[in-house]
Amino acid sequence: MNILILGDVCGNAGVNSVRERLPNLIIQKKIDFTILNGENAAENGKGITKKNTEDFFNAGADVITTGNHVWDQKEIMEFIETERRLLRPENLIKGSPGKGHGIFKSKNNKKVAVINLMGNVFMRKCEDAFEAGKKFIETLRLKKEADFIVVDMHGEITSEKMAMGYLFDGKVTTVVGTHTHVPTSDHRVMEKGTAYQTDLGMCGVYESVIGMNRENSLKKFLKDPSSKQHFPASGEATICGLMVVADDKTGLAKKVEPIILGGSLQQRV
Repeated sequence: MNILILGDVCGNAGVNSVRERLPNLIIQKKIDFTILNGENAAENGKGITKKNTEDFFNAGADVITTGNHVWDQKEIMEFIETERRLLRPENLIKGSPGKGHGIFKSKNNKKVAVINLMGNVFMRKCEDAFEAGKKFIETLRLKKEADFIVVDMHGEITSEKMAMGYLFDGKVTTVVGTHTHVPTSDHRVMEKGTAYQTDLGMCGVYESVIGMNRENSLKKFLKDPSSKQHFPASGEATICGLMVVADDKTGLAKKVEPIILGGSLQQRV
């Protein structure tokens, strides 16, 4: 079983890169199930639109996760109620629209559970991520309710993500971090068999400040009065993510392979 998880898609450049490169990547790597984080996909880099989700699904994505910018495009609050493949963080305040997890079918007819969590440090106010994670794994078990389980931990700080990896180690197929837009080099299979990476990075332009126009970002830091509201950088985007090869018998990971394709970063495919 080959599972592909892509980091935050940022702005038009990131969306276009996914549309152009993802279909061939799925064929090349024989991907059975694809997840991407789309919370920065809108034209202004904040939130996601219905059109964005259609582009991603048409390109081959099976599930879209989000994070703290999930409601920045107001149309999503209604759309997410009917589109079960679009997830918001499981631990958002009770009563939030949509769902934080689901079970989906892969191309090879396996049941893949996906849960979207959001960290509690330096993030939008939400319920305790670790309590939500613990509750989830007590009710949805690997090789019982689902053949494979993937966790997207959308968070600012590395320690939260690492701790979440250990909470789930041996109980899920994969735990990946999103949000910081910078790919970390700690991709590995943990001691008990769960694939892990602290942050997948972004699908966006890296000649930028985490996807935003670098000149304007510098003006912001320098308190230049001519600075504008942040807007995504233009140019060639890089696709960043992780491919996980999982064992059909155990549901745990056998190996991981970082994916970095296009743009200015050193390629890893």
